Amino acid sequence: MIYLLEDDDSIRKLVIYALESQGFEAAGFALPSAFWRALEKQSPELVLLDIMLPEEDGLAILKKLRAAPETRRLPVVLLTAKNSEFDRVIGLDNGADDFISKPFSMLELIARIRAVLRRSAPAQAVRAYQIGPLYVSPEQHIVRVDGENVTLTNKEFELLCLLFDNQGIVLTRQVLMDRVWGFEAERENRTLDVHIRTLRVKLGAAGCLIETVRGVGYKLGSGA
Repeated sequence: MIYLLEDDDSIRKLVIYALESQGFEAAGFALPSAFWRALEKQSPELVLLDIMLPEEDGLAILKKLRAAPETRRLPVVLLTAKNSEFDRVIGLDNGADDFISKPFSMLELIARIRAVLRRSAPAQAVRAYQIGPLYVSPEQHIVRVDGENVTLTNKEFELLCLLFDNQGIVLTRQVLMDRVWGFEAERENRTLDVHIRTLRVKLGAAGCLIETVRGVGYKLGSGA
């Protein structure tokens, strides 16, 4: 949800229409009092804030947003007819995430909104696995056993990650071959066994986590 606080009816309606046409949910307010009431009920993803407003000006509203713990990190883009460097500096110094001068194109406004939302999005947690002494981070391409780094080939790493993704589930030889080697699998039917053997050796004390299910395939155990 994007909140727009703009007292000019024509601009407010046009911006709301542009936002909704791009797939955003949006709500517009002509008065700060209406904006504050809405904010008490629902916190938006971003606020578009005009500076010249009745009741209280946009900079005063921005200062209040930044002073309150629950809205301190709420992205705010200032909209204003003022185009001086001084006004832009004042707005940014007071905590605005961006500043756009009127008249502006809707395409530029949408692009700036998307850029601010990307910058303000929380960083995704790095996916990682830990079973007993074995630690694996797929994104960082890290494997450790008892805190010591283990060097694996790309195929060994893919194989280990696939087993981790399906921990406790028996993966057939065919599934493992298809997922890790694809079409190459048809040429060497002992490839999987060789890689599993090498992987167990490299993992040392954690190698026993890779369990053989005779006649079916392999699985990663719990280490219990």
